[in-house]
Amino acid sequence: MDVFDNQNDLIAAVAAAKKADKRIGFVPTMGALHDGHLSLVNMGRREADFVVVSIFVNPTQFAPDEDFEAYPRDTERDISILEGAKVDCAYLPSVDEIYPNGVASNLQAGEAAKGLESEFRPHFFDGVCSVVHRLFEIVQPDVAIFGKKDYQQLMVVREMVKAQRLDIEILGAPIVRDVHGLALSSRNAYLSDAELKVARRLNLILKHDRPTPNAILKAGFDKVDYIEERWGRRLCAAWIGKTRLIDNVPAS
Repeated sequence: MDVFDNQNDLIAAVAAAKKADKRIGFVPTMGALHDGHLSLVNMGRREADFVVVSIFVNPTQFAPDEDFEAYPRDTERDISILEGAKVDCAYLPSVDEIYPNGVASNLQAGEAAKGLESEFRPHFFDGVCSVVHRLFEIVQPDVAIFGKKDYQQLMVVREMVKAQRLDIEILGAPIVRDVHGLALSSRNAYLSDAELKVARRLNLILKHDRPTPNAILKAGFDKVDYIEERWGRRLCAAWIGKTRLIDNVPAS
C-alpha cells in the first residue's frame, strides 16, 4: 500500500491506475478506523479495481463547541488496518492542502440537508459537501462509498454529486453493529462501560412501532435531539453524557 500526504503523488498513482483501465474506488474517512470503515473498504474492493482511502479530520464539520481537537486520532494504527485490508493507496492530506485558501466551507448543501442534523449542527453539511467535493477533485474516483449509519449525509452527498454534475457513483454500505446491535462509531470510544449498556438499547427502541423521545430518555439517555422518519428510514440522534450518537433503522 502506498501512503501519500500530498495530492500530486496521489494524482499520479490514480492516473497510472486509470491508464491501466482500472476502476477507481474511494472511501473518505476521518480515521479512528473500526469494522464499520472496513465494511466500506470491502465494498470498495468489490466495486473497484483500485481503492483509495483518505484520512482527514475535517475542521469545517465541527462547530467551535464540538470535539475537533478531542476527536480520536491514531494514524499509525489506521495505516496498519488499511494495509491489512489490501487498500491500494492511503491519502493523508494536510489542512492546507484541502483548504489552500483558508479553512472555510465553500459549497452549500442542498435540500437534503434541511432539518434533522442541521437543526443542531447548522454548519455540518456545508462542511461535508466542501471537503467531499475537494477530495473528489483530487482523487477523481469512479465510485465512492459512504456508510448508511450517517444516512442524511449519504443523501446530501448524492444530491451534491447530482447538482455538481459529477460522474461518480455513490454507494451506501449497510450499518455495521456490535453483537448487541450498537452501530459502530469512532465516538463510541468516549463511552464508559455503563454508558455503553445504555447506548446498546437505542436500536431496539427505534425498531418499535412508534418509538418516542420519552422512551429513549427512560432507557437512560440524557437528551434526544430528534427522532424522525424520512427517506423510508427512522433516524435518531441522542446524547449520553457528552457523547452524541446517531442511528437509523428502516421505517415500519
